Amino acid sequence: MKKTVCLVCVSLVAFFAFAAGKGSADATAFSAPDSIPKEMLARIDSNKAAFDADLDAALKADAAGGNALLTLVDKRHALSANAVPADLVALAQGKSYAVGRGGLSLRSPAERALDAMARAARADGVTLVASSTYRSFEYQKKIYERNVREMGELAASRESAKPGQSQHQLGTAVDFGSITDDFAGTKAGKWLAAHAGEYGWSLSFPKGLEPVTGYRWECWHYRYIGKEAVALADRWFGGVQQYMIEYVAARRAKGN
Repeated sequence: MKKTVCLVCVSLVAFFAFAAGKGSADATAFSAPDSIPKEMLARIDSNKAAFDADLDAALKADAAGGNALLTLVDKRHALSANAVPADLVALAQGKSYAVGRGGLSLRSPAERALDAMARAARADGVTLVASSTYRSFEYQKKIYERNVREMGELAASRESAKPGQSQHQLGTAVDFGSITDDFAGTKAGKWLAAHAGEYGWSLSFPKGLEPVTGYRWECWHYRYIGKEAVALADRWFGGVQQYMIEYVAARRAKGN
């Protein structure tokens, strides 16, 4: 009898140890950001194999680009003051794109993608003018402080990032043309809206999504994330860059 009781005890101890371990694993399982709509996550869960294939393609492309094309930068996730891309290249005259002023630069993969996109735009009779590109932490600080002086902090924060919180510091974002709402109605604005994704560029701050992105609509602000990441955002996240990058950041944080 004692032997039987001991065997039962050992079995129970093993069961509870397994259950505790399983609970621990569940507690550390990946959980998507609350900001992403539940219907999007439900669709991902019900099409896991297809989603994982698209996610894997985007992550591999990001790795090839130096693991920084999908860096999450927003009002809650800031870059340090000394974060400077190592592969910045100057935007030059004589390329397919036009430059709005001197001193502009981008990370090399973004510059190549910009040139390829601008070449296609020129074939359609459209010239893409890069008006603002990489900005250092200090330069962004000056822009933000100037905007606060001119329009007040609340208004400035709707359309201007605090230092460290700007995608421009990544060296992969471009402001095109006039940098005004009127840009949406120009030939360049319409061409970009229709074709930018084909070249790996994504509109960062779409209309009506200020609660999600933290900024008002900016029809002129595009970020290079790669064709695969654009496809991932379009297929699974409603074309919203912010949702996609938040999801990727959360997965990476869990090591998934």
